[in-house]
Amino acid sequence: MPLVRHRKVLILGYRAVGKTSLAHQFVEGKFVECYEPTVESTYNKMVVVGKDEFQLQLVDTAGQDEYTILPHSFVIGIHGYVLVYSVTSLRSFQVVKTLHNKLYESRGKTRMPVVLVGNKADLSLQSREVKTDEGKKLAESWGAIFLESSAKESQVTQGIFTKIIEEIDRLDNSYGRSTGCCLM
Repeated sequence: MPLVRHRKVLILGYRAVGKTSLAHQFVEGKFVECYEPTVESTYNKMVVVGKDEFQLQLVDTAGQDEYTILPHSFVIGIHGYVLVYSVTSLRSFQVVKTLHNKLYESRGKTRMPVVLVGNKADLSLQSREVKTDEGKKLAESWGAIFLESSAKESQVTQGIFTKIIEEIDRLDNSYGRSTGCCLM
């Protein structure tokens, strides 16, 4: 019987970008049209990635802005991050850059597993303020995974959380490989 591993993932982004909608769609398989703004919610789901089982705990945070002070709970005990912006909001894209910088500083400038998500990709091209290439370029500069999604149409929502688990394992298993160090 495979060992069940636990992973805690924080979902961060500006207000109203669809963080809660992505979490609901992933965990419950449905889009919630209307809900109260999130203070902080936690969702749990068993996920199989490859041959491994993971107990995934998602922490859905309240919307942040560039002035938000990140609490220690956003760093300690967190395995990975899903940073979300809306493709219809340049402001949310700018805020996600600031959040990444704050996390990077808070974690002591270590590599961190990140999936950058451009949500609301189902909305019309006329309402788009952030091009796909801009998201890809930003994720590349961070060494992160990039995906565009639609929580409403359930596009890529499963893939987001599979990718963050894979990214956590990729970075966890890569520590020490290229250093040439050996313990004696």
